[in-house]
Amino acid sequence: AVVSTQSGHYGRGFKRTLSILSLFSSQGLLTMKFLSVYLLALISITVSGQATSFQNKVEDLKRAFSAVLDDTSRELAGLTARLEDMEAERAELDRAHAWQALHMAAAAACRGSTASGGTGPWGNAVLAKENTRSCNQVCGATVFTSCDADVSIGGYTGRATSYTLRLGHFYNYGCDTPGNTDVKFDEVKAGGDDVFKDISSGNWFYRFCCCRKP
Repeated sequence: AVVSTQSGHYGRGFKRTLSILSLFSSQGLLTMKFLSVYLLALISITVSGQATSFQNKVEDLKRAFSAVLDDTSRELAGLTARLEDMEAERAELDRAHAWQALHMAAAAACRGSTASGGTGPWGNAVLAKENTRSCNQVCGATVFTSCDADVSIGGYTGRATSYTLRLGHFYNYGCDTPGNTDVKFDEVKAGGDDVFKDISSGNWFYRFCCCRKP
């Protein structure tokens, strides 16, 4: 239908041109100069129409491209936000695993420090030691009222590279006294990333109470 309409349009324009040329010819006005001017005007009108059509198409393409850019920008913003969330989740998981590894080391230290080996009718407990209280006091405030040991443990990051390199440290202050009251040895009062610190920042130990339910 579009082609037919355009063909009809061009056909009518061609007939109109012939009519005009015939009129000027019959009046003796059709000269080469006039014909040249007339044809140039006709070509100019045609080219102008095509240029306008081309410009409209360019504008359409610009709008379409702009819409694609907007959609892409939104998608990239969403992806960036998701990646940031994943990085935060990964960092939180690393912290949780680091504290878990420390707790398992504390449980092993308690197992080795307990004279009975940790026997009894109940599962024994490892509790974080408050820096200002003795383990007798910490254990006594729970159902695991008997203290078997106060263990202070710490370790260094990285793989061992020699047999003389110090990898960690431990100490047993006993159940009766608070011992060293440095707040850096108190896990409850520590920051989330403090588990990654070591002696270089003064974090020698974390202290734990080995408690048993009698």
